[in-house]
Amino acid sequence: MYRVWGIRSNARFLFSAVIAALCTGVIETHAGAAVSWPTQGWQQGTPAGVGLDERTLVAFDTELAAGKYGLVDSFQVFRCGQEVFERHYAHDYGSIYAKEAKVKGPLNARLSGPYNYFDPAWHPYYQGSGLHTMQSVSKTVTSIIFGIAMTRGDFKGSLTTPVLTYFDAARVKNIDDRKRRMTLENVLTMTTGLDWDEDVPYDDPRSDSSLMEATDDWVQYVIDKPMAKDPGTVFNYSSGATELLAYIFKKATGQDIDAYGEKYLFAPLGIKHHWKRTYLGVVDTEGGLYLTGADLAKLGYLYLRGGVWAGKRIVAEDWVKRSTTSHVDTGLPGMGYGFKWWLYDSKNSGQPVWMGLGIGGQRLFVFPDTQLIATLTGWDILKAPTLQAELDLVNRLLPAVRVGTCQADSN
Repeated sequence: MYRVWGIRSNARFLFSAVIAALCTGVIETHAGAAVSWPTQGWQQGTPAGVGLDERTLVAFDTELAAGKYGLVDSFQVFRCGQEVFERHYAHDYGSIYAKEAKVKGPLNARLSGPYNYFDPAWHPYYQGSGLHTMQSVSKTVTSIIFGIAMTRGDFKGSLTTPVLTYFDAARVKNIDDRKRRMTLENVLTMTTGLDWDEDVPYDDPRSDSSLMEATDDWVQYVIDKPMAKDPGTVFNYSSGATELLAYIFKKATGQDIDAYGEKYLFAPLGIKHHWKRTYLGVVDTEGGLYLTGADLAKLGYLYLRGGVWAGKRIVAEDWVKRSTTSHVDTGLPGMGYGFKWWLYDSKNSGQPVWMGLGIGGQRLFVFPDTQLIATLTGWDILKAPTLQAELDLVNRLLPAVRVGTCQADSN
C-alpha cells in the first residue's frame, strides 16, 4: 500500500524545492572510502569516513526524535558499503492506536489478524521482532524477484506476455479486447488500464486496495475488475496489480515467490524477512513484506552494484537499468515510475533518486550518482503523505556529501 492521494496537491511545490535542494550539495570529485559487501551485516563507519558531514544528519535526527515528521521508527544512512548513521525511535503503538484496533473499518475489516493495521502484534513490527512492515516497498522487492527469475530463465514468459495467459478466461469477469491486451509489463509499470481507485485514503471505504484486502480471494477481485483505459496508456497506482504478480509467478514458474525469493535473493544477501499471505495463502506481494532498515538498504546496494553481489550475478544489469528507468508519466512533476520503483527525474536536478515507498513512512532512497542509500521506517497511517519526509531527507543528505564517489573495490 502506498497512498498517492494527498501528494498531488503539494507535488509541484515540493518537487521544485527538491530540485533546489539537489543542486546545493557541494561534492568533491576525488575518490572516497572503498566499498565492501554487507552480507553478514554492514560494516560500521562514520559519516566523515565516507565523505559525509555528520552535522546535517544529526540535525535531521533531532527533528525526527522531536516528532516533527510524525511517527518515525528508524532512520539509517549507508555509503561505500558501510552503515554510517543509525537512529531508532520508540513508540507505544498499542496505546496510540488502541481505539482504532477495536473498531471495524477499511483498515481493520476483520478486527484481528495480520490485516488489522492497528494491531501491535502485526504492525508495524512483526510479532515483537525487529522486522518492520515494508508495505508498498514490497512491490519493489517483488519486481526484483521477477527480475531474478527472468535472469535465471525460471520465468518463461516475457514482458509482453498477456496477463490472461495465466488465467482461465471462463472464470474471469469483464473480459474485453483491452483486458486481453494487458501485459506483464503493464502490471509492472502500473498501466494495466483496470478500473481501480487507490487515489483516496486507505481508511476510505471506496479504496479498492482496502476492499480487496477485506475479501478472501484478492486475485479474483483484481482480475475481475472492468477496464477503464487502454493498457499501457495511463499510470494508475494499483496495489491489486502487484498482487496479481504472486499468482502469475506461481503459474509461470511452479514456485512460490516467497520461497524463490528466499533461495535466490534473501539468503544470498543475508536478509531475514517475513512475508504475509492472503486468506487463501497467496503471498502478499502488494504490501506484506517485513524487513529491517539495514536489510532493506542491501536491496538498494544490490541495484547500486548493477545486480551483482559479492562477485556473483543476482539479477541482470539490464533488468536493473529498465527497472530504474521511467516508463510512464505519473502526473507528479519530476516523478516517473519504472518496474515498481518511483524515480525522480534527474534531467531537472542532475541527481537521480530511486525510491521504494510504502504507507506509514516506509522509504528506501538510492542516490546512484553519489552511491548513497538511506532508509526510513514509521507507522503514521492516518495522515496523507505530502512527500515532505522525502524532501527533507534530500535536503539534508545531498548537501552533506563532501566526497563524490567511493573507490572501486576488488570484490
